[in-house]
Amino acid sequence: MPHPPLFLATAIEVVLRAGDIQLEHFRRGVRIEKKGVIDLVTDADVAVETMFRKLIASRYPEHVVLAEELHETDQSPNGSGHRWIFDPIDGTTNFAHGLPIFCASLALEIAGRVEVAAVYDPTRRELFTAERGGGAFLNGTRLRVSKAKDLVDSVLCTGFPYDVHETAADVVGLFARFVGQARAVRRLGSAALDLCYVASGRLDGFWEQRLEAWDIAAGALLVEEAGGRVSTLVGGEFNVHGGEVLASNGRIHEAMMAVARAHKEEHT
Repeated sequence: MPHPPLFLATAIEVVLRAGDIQLEHFRRGVRIEKKGVIDLVTDADVAVETMFRKLIASRYPEHVVLAEELHETDQSPNGSGHRWIFDPIDGTTNFAHGLPIFCASLALEIAGRVEVAAVYDPTRRELFTAERGGGAFLNGTRLRVSKAKDLVDSVLCTGFPYDVHETAADVVGLFARFVGQARAVRRLGSAALDLCYVASGRLDGFWEQRLEAWDIAAGALLVEEAGGRVSTLVGGEFNVHGGEVLASNGRIHEAMMAVARAHKEEHT
């Protein structure tokens, strides 16, 4: 059953407002702080998330939120079963270094399942939206995944986790396996956009490990609603809170899983 249009409208409103804030900070320069050895947060991340939290609290006070920067008060879904999952800037490292590949990503989880998604790339003015059962769209145009059938004809994408300095052998080892079989492998720096690009057919597949729910909740629904497939790296049931994802057009999914399985078997 379709969910009230107001939920999708709210998601769109949030990510569009987020994009305005992102661009304002991006053009004038940002203040950067470190959360870890290579993990960054900017004043724009905080400004965007503050806007989001205030809007949801005023409009849906019974809902809970899960967001990247100010999550010390985040909770599991309450009796309403509604939780908004938000990344104020997915691609913060790109953003902080002046590289215009970043977005705002928002999903609404109801009773443990993502039902609504909106991702906005303000530098390209691209708004990706989806409702479960209602399809995926880019600026109102229906999206469909690509038709590539073989890895050798596919362009893949991945990301590196923030602990890559400690896990480089594993991360780069799997990367090398895919490089050896695909037409090309890219690393763009925004998991949400990577998934949107799989949904739109720009990419044929994407994989990444050690992710958070706000990185992938919206993008995964977009891939599914565009006719693609989403799972764990070795084919298990996908969970937005599970920390890893393999997303594809569906046609190359088994081949991608085979590569991931071979790598895992060699490293366990």
